Amino acid sequence: MATNGYRLHASTGIHKGDRNYQQDQVALLKHPRVNGCILGVVADGMGGRSGGRKASDQVMMTAKQVFERYDPATEDADALLQQIVDEAHLVIKLTAISAEQEPHSTLAAFLINPGGDCHWAHSGDSRIYHFNGSSLVQRTIDHSYVQTLVNRGEITEEQATVHPQSNILMGCLGSESEPPVEHHLIPQLRAGDTLMACSDGVWHYFSNAEIGSVLATLSAREACEFLIDKARARARGRGDNLSIVVVKLERLE
Repeated sequence: MATNGYRLHASTGIHKGDRNYQQDQVALLKHPRVNGCILGVVADGMGGRSGGRKASDQVMMTAKQVFERYDPATEDADALLQQIVDEAHLVIKLTAISAEQEPHSTLAAFLINPGGDCHWAHSGDSRIYHFNGSSLVQRTIDHSYVQTLVNRGEITEEQATVHPQSNILMGCLGSESEPPVEHHLIPQLRAGDTLMACSDGVWHYFSNAEIGSVLATLSAREACEFLIDKARARARGRGDNLSIVVVKLERLE
């Protein structure tokens, strides 16, 4: 897909890891009517075998339905992302009645408009990264217990990844309270930019510099495969579900 002096190359990857079942979901959606408009979504479900999968499935169904109705010429992208959060959150809460446990899900979603502006929203500890070349421009900050400790200066980012309570979230979709949601705008994407969204089963095993190096040297598909394979190896048989979507903007020759 070519637009604004660059070509989009994209790929997704998903793996069960060392878990007995898959609760992650990932999607990369092309707009049905507007060329150059795409939506990448990662959802990490929680709440027992049926509960977590129902939650992440609901995020994907909601994202697809809302995105298909979106008109980038007249509608606000941030409002669309917030609508996905709000609608999925409500339906996940309603599905709790029939689930094994209370279903919850993270959300990490980015939307690229035909004009080259990019909007993202996230809730929980699934992340979105923006690199230019191998350099990190911006990434989401997790809604997690260990991140609050980092914010207070009590532990470092490195210590957070090995903290025994690193899996505790401060909020996500399906919880009793309204989910925390952070929005971000990239006014204009450029050739050399890469966007990556992934669940904690992927990012937990890499530094920002490692991810940047991989994204800068490999194609979108190769990067997805490499990061999943390397995360699996580093997990040493104790790995979580893994999901990832990568979009690279490469200059037109």
